[in-house]
Amino acid sequence: MSDATQIAQRETDPASRSAADETRRLTLTPAVDIFEDSHGVTLLADLPGVTRERLDVNVHGGSLTIEAQSAVPTPANLRLSHAEIRAPHFSRQFAVSDDFDTSRIEANLKDGVLRLTIPRREEAKPRRIDVSLG
Repeated sequence: MSDATQIAQRETDPASRSAADETRRLTLTPAVDIFEDSHGVTLLADLPGVTRERLDVNVHGGSLTIEAQSAVPTPANLRLSHAEIRAPHFSRQFAVSDDFDTSRIEANLKDGVLRLTIPRREEAKPRRIDVSLG
């Protein structure tokens, strides 16, 4: 018997699904790129299938947390008969140094990529010191 035959013959009655199947949730760690310059840090996180309504970004006590739930749409005229991953959950946490001003974080979500810009505090920015002769 081929895999295709087994899939076609599986029970599709929703009542036959176990509670474990319904609560099964995969938590993924999103891939990130972090860029730092004298002005601050820019963090890019890959969050495919995540909408703004299903995204939560929090900062508290020097910790930045990203939590998101992906949406896996099913076309109206089709019925899902097998899924190996159901709407993955994304979670990632970062320690944020006191050098950064977490009250001025800017966040933007576009095409499944979250962009966070975290500026440095003015007193933490590098500055040039003039040296006098004498």
